[in-house]
Amino acid sequence: MRAMTRTLVSAATAVGIAAGTLAGAGASFAATPAQQAPAVSAQQVAPLAVVNLGLSNAQAKEVQRWLKRSWDYTGTIDGQLGPNSWKAFQRFLKSAAGYNDSIDGIVGPNTIKALQYWLKRAYGYTGAIDGIAGPGTQAAFKRFADAR
Repeated sequence: MRAMTRTLVSAATAVGIAAGTLAGAGASFAATPAQQAPAVSAQQVAPLAVVNLGLSNAQAKEVQRWLKRSWDYTGTIDGQLGPNSWKAFQRFLKSAAGYNDSIDGIVGPNTIKALQYWLKRAYGYTGAIDGIAGPGTQAAFKRFADAR
């Protein structure tokens, strides 16, 4: 029993020493300025946001065709409503629904509120103008896309 305890203590000590040595080496290595990677901004690595609000690719393509015809959409007709699609849609909302925020392609609460306001007037949206793209907003947006 005593020999087994000695063996376990010796093994635990060896593991502890090895772990401490590796931890110390890792910390000193990481602190070397010449080894640090250059900083990368979030804009460089962030994927482009696609926000179809429940539309199928076919419906989103119809929306993009409409945006291309009337609202300076210059992107591809790919069924992915990304920032360029939403910039064109924001230009439309600025003229048709009182959108007064940035033309930035970000589908934030103000974009959704303007969309809801317009969908309420033209496509049967009956919910609140709350900036939340819930089922009612998505259903009205689908009616709009299907009408293209």
